[in-house]
Amino acid sequence: MKIFITADIEGITGATNWGETDQKNEYFAELRAQMTAEVSAACEGALAAGATEIWVKDAHGWACNLISSKLPREVQLVRGWSGHPFAMMQELDKTFDAALVIGYHSHAGSSGSPLAHTMTGNMTYFKINGQYASEFMVSAYTAGLVDVPVVFLSGDVELCQDAQRFIPGLSTMPVQRGAGSSTTSIHPHLAVERIRSGVETALKADVSKCRVSMPEHFSVELRYRKHA
Repeated sequence: MKIFITADIEGITGATNWGETDQKNEYFAELRAQMTAEVSAACEGALAAGATEIWVKDAHGWACNLISSKLPREVQLVRGWSGHPFAMMQELDKTFDAALVIGYHSHAGSSGSPLAHTMTGNMTYFKINGQYASEFMVSAYTAGLVDVPVVFLSGDVELCQDAQRFIPGLSTMPVQRGAGSSTTSIHPHLAVERIRSGVETALKADVSKCRVSMPEHFSVELRYRKHA
């Protein structure tokens, strides 16, 4: 079984402030370590479910966040940005059996996370076919384009709820809830344990139920914070 994992940082357990998501910030090291732990847990869950090959796309900011030596030996890690149109799903293709999404966050304009945004902080909202679009939705549609089911998501509560409406068979692990500029999170170690077991369970189930239905057309609407 060949598995693809895409990982962001704003939906990692405890992520609350923009500063701690920036590699130049003194508080980045702790969140980076937790991001690595949660991605590693997803890999371990996949291996327990029978995966023999795992590709991980580091998909936050400069895309060099994950500590590669802390990941299982079976992992191939994609770092940086190539300019490929799949962006956060770079290297995904039809050869993968399933995709996992770790550390994602609510869409631009949402109250689900103090770090809510979609692709860039320059937009107040991003809609696809009339629905507010999160980076999860964009990544899920990308997976749907190559017919790869998206079976597991970890992130904030509101995103997990939105995602399950979008993909009814999706397994989710909400690790925190946003309120204004604050978050309330579960314990980081508990998040790691639940992600590991959740991924294993999701991959042992019927993953075909998590295939993304592709619309006949896409209508995209963007609203920027500034005109220039």
